[in-house]
Amino acid sequence: MSKEEYQLESILDLNANNVWTVSENEIVDLWEKEMKDESFPPYEEKLLNIIRLAYEVVHFDNGDERESAKYTNGEWAVFPRSNLSKGVVAIRRRVISRLTDLSYENIKHITAATLLDLISRNFGGGWDSIPLAMKDIIESGFEISTTTLPASRLHMTGGMLDRKVSDGFEVLEVPKGSWIEAIFAKKKAPVAKLRMVLEHEYDEDGNRVAPDEDEELEDRDDDRDVDEDEDVQPTDDDTFYSSYAPEADVKDEDEDDTAGLSVLE
Repeated sequence: MSKEEYQLESILDLNANNVWTVSENEIVDLWEKEMKDESFPPYEEKLLNIIRLAYEVVHFDNGDERESAKYTNGEWAVFPRSNLSKGVVAIRRRVISRLTDLSYENIKHITAATLLDLISRNFGGGWDSIPLAMKDIIESGFEISTTTLPASRLHMTGGMLDRKVSDGFEVLEVPKGSWIEAIFAKKKAPVAKLRMVLEHEYDEDGNRVAPDEDEELEDRDDDRDVDEDEDVQPTDDDTFYSSYAPEADVKDEDEDDTAGLSVLE
């Protein structure tokens, strides 16, 4: 990937969402480019914490040949710190090899096939063997459904398995004696965030018309619908709620007892 194809313009654009889709080379190139700026050092620790979400991050002394050999063997990407006393940084993408490696962040960046492969390695226990907290993470990124049927019925032409596969689901079959538990998984579509857009009136030239303040005042007066000749106290909501105290409805026990004694007397 050339620098022109990088999705980020600056390493400062790195965040918890896009770090999963950024390559080691992109991180190194953008880091080295940005560190030339004198204002960059204060951002380094924050950026390293973001990188740690998707990568293993280690610091090492590149002056130590033995230690340096561990991270310059092609498995790690290496870049310097602005403060040379903090050594050199080596990063390597985290491998998701167990269900416990999944998180709310990375679950969005794996395929259904990868997910079912991880489930199959979970001691063969099927969906019910997965802890509730882990199920919550999985279901935040995937549609999941399960069924347990005899093998002949599950593989029946036009049955549930065929329908699910035609609907885009990946399937994992977990043997349960003469029956089979089928776990179906399909990646959830990204949810678009909705914004409320207010409608406005426009004139003939397409310019937005500001509301007429006089009309608004007239509407408020009409809504009151009170005869000016009548001596009526204002009953707007502000007046009502400011004079109403919920505690007024709750009588004090001492007051009740005192009131009862006065009646008896």
